[in-house]
Amino acid sequence: MEAVMQIELQKIRLYGYHGFDAGEEIVGGEYEVNILTSYIPVDIVINKIEETIDYTVLLEVVKQRMERPTLLLETLATEIASEIIAKFSIVTAVEISIYKLHPPIENFQGSVGVTYKVKR
Repeated sequence: MEAVMQIELQKIRLYGYHGFDAGEEIVGGEYEVNILTSYIPVDIVINKIEETIDYTVLLEVVKQRMERPTLLLETLATEIASEIIAKFSIVTAVEISIYKLHPPIENFQGSVGVTYKVKR
């Protein structure tokens, strides 16, 4: 039997200074991040944090990277995914979605975002 465990962080709300438009690096904006990581557990029953992915550490990876201003959401997504894969040797796949909740687009209500999926 092959099993896959997934650890998720959903609707992480952060404020950041990302964007291509003039002034976004000064004014900033609100972002929502969703992370889905996958790994193959060694045992069916997981009893220790060392046997899984610590979601508090995942959250720190996201927070730290979101603090550094970046022009493109695509860059943020690929770099966060790469950092997660580097930090957790058991991770087999990462899916990350980043949404700019209030983009500076005239006559637009809604959010814009990117989703990036990568397998080890």
